[in-house]
Amino acid sequence: MSHSDMPAVDEEGTRVRKLSGYWRTLIIAASIASVLVCVNQQFTLRFFVGYTLLDTEYIYLLIVFLFPFTFLLYPSSKRAATEAISLMDIGLFIAALGSSIWLMLHVRQSASLGWDFVGGPPSVLVAGGILWALLLEALRRIGGWSMFWCILPFSVYPLFASWEWLGPFQGVQSSLPQAISYHVLSAESVLGVTVRAFVDVVIGFLIFGTALTMTGAGTFFVNLAFAVCGTFRGGAAKVAIFASGLLGMMSGSIVSNVITSGAVTIPLMKRGGFSSARAGAIESCAATGAVLAPPVMGATAFVIAEFLNVSYAEVALAAAIPALLYYLGLFMQVDAYAARLGLSGIPRSELPKFRDTLKDGWYYLLVVALLLVIMLYLKRESHAPFYATVLLIALNQIFNRRGRWDGKRVLAFFEELGRVFTELVAILAGCGLLVGAFVMTGVVASIANDLLKIADGNTLSLLIMCAVTSMILGLGLTTTACYIFLALLIAPALEKLGLNAMAVHMFIFYWGMLSAITPPVAIASFAAAGVANASPMKTGLYSMTMGSIIYFIPFFFVFDPSLLLQGEAPYGAALISLSFIVLGVFFLCGGLQGYVAWLGDLRRAGALEWPVRALLMGGGILIATPGSEVIGVTKVTLLAFGGGLVVAAIVIAKFAHLWAAPHSRDKTDRVPTPGQI
Repeated sequence: MSHSDMPAVDEEGTRVRKLSGYWRTLIIAASIASVLVCVNQQFTLRFFVGYTLLDTEYIYLLIVFLFPFTFLLYPSSKRAATEAISLMDIGLFIAALGSSIWLMLHVRQSASLGWDFVGGPPSVLVAGGILWALLLEALRRIGGWSMFWCILPFSVYPLFASWEWLGPFQGVQSSLPQAISYHVLSAESVLGVTVRAFVDVVIGFLIFGTALTMTGAGTFFVNLAFAVCGTFRGGAAKVAIFASGLLGMMSGSIVSNVITSGAVTIPLMKRGGFSSARAGAIESCAATGAVLAPPVMGATAFVIAEFLNVSYAEVALAAAIPALLYYLGLFMQVDAYAARLGLSGIPRSELPKFRDTLKDGWYYLLVVALLLVIMLYLKRESHAPFYATVLLIALNQIFNRRGRWDGKRVLAFFEELGRVFTELVAILAGCGLLVGAFVMTGVVASIANDLLKIADGNTLSLLIMCAVTSMILGLGLTTTACYIFLALLIAPALEKLGLNAMAVHMFIFYWGMLSAITPPVAIASFAAAGVANASPMKTGLYSMTMGSIIYFIPFFFVFDPSLLLQGEAPYGAALISLSFIVLGVFFLCGGLQGYVAWLGDLRRAGALEWPVRALLMGGGILIATPGSEVIGVTKVTLLAFGGGLVVAAIVIAKFAHLWAAPHSRDKTDRVPTPGQI
């Protein structure tokens, strides 16, 4: 979680000011104060002698330090200057600072007075109303107008919740004072599950991810990827997958992953025969896995842990096999594509040596090992990133002669932390308004029942409804906001049908983040297109094809929760399911790219090429799909039909003289044919 994607994780990509002068000093000071307060709270160091902060006071103290900088870092519009800070932005900064301080100072008193019965004090209501409005403006600046208009109606929804025309959304109505009190004083809205995930666990991983990036881990992981798989066919593309996977495991950030890895791999892919759009697509798909790959995932994973009331380590373990499947499917696609076009690897003489690379950066692996041990074995995920960060910086100062931190580097580190903290706390606090509105009105349970009626109790129908809704919402909301919305409204209905809770929430998470590679938003694809100097839309369309396995994986683990290591004795069941899925994905990728090992280039089948490819794709999906009561089909039946389709494809290909001399190939891939898609 280093850069913006926790959340640039999720965001559409906005301009950010580079603060200077006393404003830079101020954000560095606020960042240092935030880290100290967090360390005090996590490790119970008792910095505040004779006084213990309530959780609500602790959260508001971090909001005081961080949230006001939203209006300095993010310009009010695309036309606003990034070089200078306007008087309006300074005014909003002061308003955010003043309202946050006032709420921090009075949240304890409001609780003791029983705000939930008598309402908050008048001054608290004024400060709360100001903060409410400022949070919406912050969401607009960071997430764009689409996010603003998605959150605004629901945040004010409690004010007219009893109106009859709302139908299934009709609920308990609140007055304006009641709504303000609930939003800013309850543990369900601004101070709710989203921000609690940030203050309890996320902030530590942000510190670790930022430190990892600024000590040069990106260079190490990219060089390691080159040393391991650079000589393979289509080597530069496989390096992109491997490097982005390694970086993503540590950063949880899509956009920073694209920029860090893509700056090196995209030019090499283009030089190796990949078109600009195809190179950008491969990099964007590889980088998207950053929010899926443990141990450090995107912000949404921490929110999932809060919603399910489980440890983050359990969420990370659940994500392991799906992330492996995603990268394996992407690797297979790239391999088939490179084989079809005859794209070779990078000469060994041009690659870094594995031994030398490991010698230069071995301590990064030691730090990751410490992180995993503390998270998974000692079960202290909130403490793990702090210990790992201390070890990382210490080893960096000892072994990294060229990258040792001096005073300027330390200040740059806290400046970057301040920017990352500010973005995320604004996003998560703003999304808290969504949670608070639905809890306040009490409509969650009734909507779940209505959805069950609409789906007529059919689990597969409800899953498809959820997938489509998630994807549509993902086009306008961040992944985190999209997940929160559906976790409140649709997840309860799916759980009532008997589906595994972890599988349901991961299903929503996966489908909500598909907008990263799916036009018209496709932030990962568009960022990669910028690096590749390619058409953004063309890159996005290629990304959908290259990353197509991600559209199937959520259904796989809902049908078989053992893939998330859920249920009794899940490891054996997961291994069996994984074996069939890998086999099915192999044929699916071969059909998509038109090349299958032992069969070769499917263009040799002539006019029968596309029927053969269709049979392979259909057979691959059936072989990979776990049998389930959800679809009413056993695994044996799926294997029989899937195997039959694959065998038919092989027989047809053979009879079409597939073994004949291959057609000439256009190794430049300048104008991809339909068969290359």
